[in-house]
Amino acid sequence: MNSKHTPDFEKITDTKERKKAFFEYLLPEIQRQNSKIIELRNSIKSNTISKNKLIALKKYYRFKDDTNNEGLLSSVDIVPASLVLAQAAYESNWGRSRFAKYYHNFFGLWCFKKGCGVVPLKRNKGATHEIARFASLSKGLAYYMRSINRNSAYDTLRKIRKHKRDTGQQVTGIGLAEGLENYAEIGYDYVETVQSIIKYNKLGQYDYQI
Repeated sequence: MNSKHTPDFEKITDTKERKKAFFEYLLPEIQRQNSKIIELRNSIKSNTISKNKLIALKKYYRFKDDTNNEGLLSSVDIVPASLVLAQAAYESNWGRSRFAKYYHNFFGLWCFKKGCGVVPLKRNKGATHEIARFASLSKGLAYYMRSINRNSAYDTLRKIRKHKRDTGQQVTGIGLAEGLENYAEIGYDYVETVQSIIKYNKLGQYDYQI
């Protein structure tokens, strides 16, 4: 699960087998991260979280005036497994990108401090970003989920998720993908691509397994 080495998906030449191996590698850790989020979410809802931890969480998620914790709960929530798997498949070319293979970065995640990651080969002149590197799959996934739950670029995704919670609807990858327009430069085409990966690979089945 937290191996220092990512499986060599390049060596699996059969597409069906590669996809199966890819999902089996990522899914347990996705479910583990979501379970941790649910546990934290439940402690906020039941008011069993310590005051200091609650203050730290609000600071971390940038909620200053949040007396009933509504804003915080809109951020401390799951990222459906189907969405995570589809994005990981697209961003890492089914685990075959060098960033997934050597640095546990399946999501094309950037960082901006010199030396924080790996300089991409085709970086534009004047650009300072690097591709983030992680010590394990667990760390890479946790960073990705934090980004989805905190970055202002995904406000729409969090609003969709909150609406679904408030109206008693299932939180699904297909639904939340609508809030990913800012994830890549291709805009809404990215949303449609992620949704098509979810549908084609029947990934929605994994949204009910937490």
